[in-house]
Amino acid sequence: MRKQLQRLLQERIELYTSDNQERSERKSHLKKDLMRNRAAEIVRVNAAGKVHSRKKEDSDTILTYQVHLQYLLKQDDSFYIEEEMEEREARFRDGYLVDERELLPSFESEEEPLKCDTGAERLAYKYERMKAVQYAERWWNEFNPVYYKFTDDCTNYISQCLHAGGIPMWGAPNKSKGWWIRGKSWSYTWTTAHSLYYLLKAGTSIRTKQVESARELNLGDIICIDFEGDGRFDHNLIVTAKDQDGMPLVNAHTMNSRHRYWSYEDSTRYTPNIVYKFFMILDGG
Repeated sequence: MRKQLQRLLQERIELYTSDNQERSERKSHLKKDLMRNRAAEIVRVNAAGKVHSRKKEDSDTILTYQVHLQYLLKQDDSFYIEEEMEEREARFRDGYLVDERELLPSFESEEEPLKCDTGAERLAYKYERMKAVQYAERWWNEFNPVYYKFTDDCTNYISQCLHAGGIPMWGAPNKSKGWWIRGKSWSYTWTTAHSLYYLLKAGTSIRTKQVESARELNLGDIICIDFEGDGRFDHNLIVTAKDQDGMPLVNAHTMNSRHRYWSYEDSTRYTPNIVYKFFMILDGG
């Protein structure tokens, strides 16, 4: 089984750098299309897989495993590394691989009201954006044990980054008020994508400036994504670097990513209806 997975992984790696036009591996073609649109190229891909669960279903054996992908990208005369994690599942029957797929996350940890009480008070703080970025870099592919560990962790991770940048919590213990986490209790705004979007849009307690384009963002700023364009935001990103053209590269959790291009056009969740909101994080007071 291990050798079959290794062979499959090697075949997938080669798709990212080959000119093969078959569409059987949609994700690799989405990423190559995005690279062409950016006048960039994938020079090399490294991948490492780790099996973390195994179960039996009748005569089938199902392995769940994680793949760490590293892309060496070239844009003009500059090189940089993008990283991401995939959760995948492989099904074997009588020792032969019969099915293999990526496990797509939900991006949400719990149901929450569409609107929360964000409070009208202006908090006093200085946003140290490089501390937020340093935190995002340190924990992009790990869980800080100080915080409760969520399966769908995208907004919890972004909240941690903002807090590391100096933004104070407030509103506990009311789940529908403020922005906070204490042990196994937290506000909706801390853990769910749409509620954090609503908080940033309000721009009162956490002071923000909404801008029209990703290019206007600086390191430590936030992008909110509504994949379906249905008015409910699903995912949040933090800007941790810029590419050769001055466009944001982002870190995120749930589908753990580091220095990924901000538009997520290479995501299997991408749709033509996608909506982005861009927030500059300002000092409070």
